[in-house]
Amino acid sequence: MDQPTQSYRNRLLQLLPRSDFDALRPRLKAVTLEYRQPLFEANQPLRSVYFPVTGVASLVNTMADGSASEVGTIGNEGIVGLPILLGDELTPMSAYVQVPGTGLHLRAEILRSALQRSAGMRTVMLRYAHAFFDQVAQSAACNHFHPIEQRCCRWLLTTHDRVQSDQFLLTQEFLGMMLGVQRTGVTLAARKLKGDGLIDYHRGQVSILDRKKLEGRACECYAVSKREFDRLLGPPTGSHA
Repeated sequence: MDQPTQSYRNRLLQLLPRSDFDALRPRLKAVTLEYRQPLFEANQPLRSVYFPVTGVASLVNTMADGSASEVGTIGNEGIVGLPILLGDELTPMSAYVQVPGTGLHLRAEILRSALQRSAGMRTVMLRYAHAFFDQVAQSAACNHFHPIEQRCCRWLLTTHDRVQSDQFLLTQEFLGMMLGVQRTGVTLAARKLKGDGLIDYHRGQVSILDRKKLEGRACECYAVSKREFDRLLGPPTGSHA
């Protein structure tokens, strides 16, 4: 029986049938994802895709006046380069590294060819696309209805799941983009969580001190998004599964 491989800790790659993963394996290149590293630019053809392992990428939409807003994030559950899965190579958004870490690089043309050959791979990738769009929709509703502190807890938990470490870099600038608020709002929320002993936060370095309490403080959107990813992609195998 054809079983998913566990060779890499990117959840999406682990879901691929063994034959499909084995075809990609020689072309996957381990890379370091540096803070603020651009992964693709708006309205430029996508030449590469990335499968994060411990890093986290942001999809950012920039307005005509230069102001920018994050519209989605990708960690070890997915792929940076969603348009390739949908038969396109352009997007009005840009992507760059939000949380430094590691990942796997693949030329877009190789993935495009593999998708054309394998119905099984297309099914896995499109289920991820479905989950990602659900996450974006949930985030839009979350930003409208829930207070900053609850949303902050949600994104800290999501990042914690992805990096598989209790310490990670998450600057106030990026956290503000994730929450859709000014840095002063982020500062107040982080200070409250730090004062209550849930996290430590110093110069952009976050330490998760009490995950259980952080989950209790978060809005329902964290659980909703996690449940949807688990429904579509199966349960994760990481330390916070």
